Amino acid sequence: MNLMQKLASKNFLVFNLVLAGILFGSSLAFISFSCSSAQARAQERAPVTIPQDSLVVAEALQTVFRSVAEKVLPSIVEVQTISVQTSGANSANGIPWEYFFNPPQAEPNSQGQEYRSTGLGSGIIVRQNRDTYYVLTNYHVVEAVDEITVVSYNGLEYEANIVGTDERKDLALVSFKTGDYYPVAVLGDSDTVRVGDIVIALGNPLGYMFSVTQGIVSALGRQGGPGGTISDFIQTDASINQGNSGGALVNIQGEVIGINAWIASDSGSGSIGLGFAIPINNAKRAIDDLIEDGSITYGWLGVSLLDPAKEIAQALGVEGRKGSLAVNVFQNSPAYKGGIRPGDYITHLNGREMSGSSAMTLAVGDLVAGEQAVFSLIRDGASQDVTVRIEARSDAVAADSSKLWPGVYAAPLTDALRSSLNIDRNAQGVVAAQVSANSPAAAMGLQMGDLITAVNGEKLRDLRTFYRLLREKATTELWFEVIRGGRTLETMRYKL
Repeated sequence: MNLMQKLASKNFLVFNLVLAGILFGSSLAFISFSCSSAQARAQERAPVTIPQDSLVVAEALQTVFRSVAEKVLPSIVEVQTISVQTSGANSANGIPWEYFFNPPQAEPNSQGQEYRSTGLGSGIIVRQNRDTYYVLTNYHVVEAVDEITVVSYNGLEYEANIVGTDERKDLALVSFKTGDYYPVAVLGDSDTVRVGDIVIALGNPLGYMFSVTQGIVSALGRQGGPGGTISDFIQTDASINQGNSGGALVNIQGEVIGINAWIASDSGSGSIGLGFAIPINNAKRAIDDLIEDGSITYGWLGVSLLDPAKEIAQALGVEGRKGSLAVNVFQNSPAYKGGIRPGDYITHLNGREMSGSSAMTLAVGDLVAGEQAVFSLIRDGASQDVTVRIEARSDAVAADSSKLWPGVYAAPLTDALRSSLNIDRNAQGVVAAQVSANSPAAAMGLQMGDLITAVNGEKLRDLRTFYRLLREKATTELWFEVIRGGRTLETMRYKL
């Protein structure tokens, strides 16, 4: 074999070895890839298991929600209302309402056209007496309506009538008669409710009958609300919408702890997690009174209460203390006869701490006429108790500001007030921040913005002195010395 043949044979052998190595490596790579793909497919096909301990907890909670719904929904009704209004050919402001409600070619009714507007709410069956069922709802659901129909959970309709209303708490009781059986809702104790509690709302939001939503208690003791009611409220993030009003807010035991009343939203028509319910304890007495008498009788103390601003609390030495300030006291009222005077800072009622004026108003309203109540108060920095015999509240008497003593809301003289009212920096006294119309202060000629510098001829330094002089000097008559527009004046005298 010559040299060229030897080299060719050697190169062919090397090529074959390299090719064999490449093929062997590719096979290994293919085997490795195939194994990896098979493993991935096997992992994809592996069943997902739910942890049994977590599943047990979730199923238990689900069972609670199901049980609550099954227990409470039969005690919920839909409240349908109709209001009848009569309008002539042209209504107020010249708007031809028949254009909107009738075809343009319709002839106007010279005697007036009758229009029927509908409303929707919810209610809770809270009492049964033989064939009569009593349904608790909101006052604003049945306010000024002419017809009421309640629709039960099983779809039956019943004509209902108003038993009585409690406008101050936004409550109403209606009744319907039937031989059919419906369970009465179990009323819980709203005083035991705590922030974070799980709650369930039941009602008829936007006409979607017998809906159930769930959330938690977001806050307690909220104040305000539409219509200026005196109730405090349970705040919840359970979805509440129009139509839920009057429905139940229940705990996980299925006990009613609140009556859904209103929502807060940017548009006023949709839930954004701010729902408010009247605590059921605020309604229990109303239910009894309305069934027995058809009306509500509130206890009356006879004071004008205020949650004082920081400057006033500091001036009276009650900063950081819960309570409410008696700014004015009605003459010959239970409070006046019991010894409560303007400037008293009331902290407790029958040993129960009062968080503010709303809580005090609500608590006093629940007292029975003739009942003796003990009020703990702070006067001139010292604590004392006063016993008052409560009387029945009369709207006419409570609105008579001519008996409101003295009829002025006095404020301490701060640097801001000195500047805005152009008062000399060396002057002392209190500012008449508000003067009630027809009150003794108004009768004396006192005006808002006056700087009161003396009471019955005795100079005063600050707000605490003002209230002390009212108690000690104004026993038979009262007059003020004031600075108004840079001039010193003396008001007319008021005989007590």
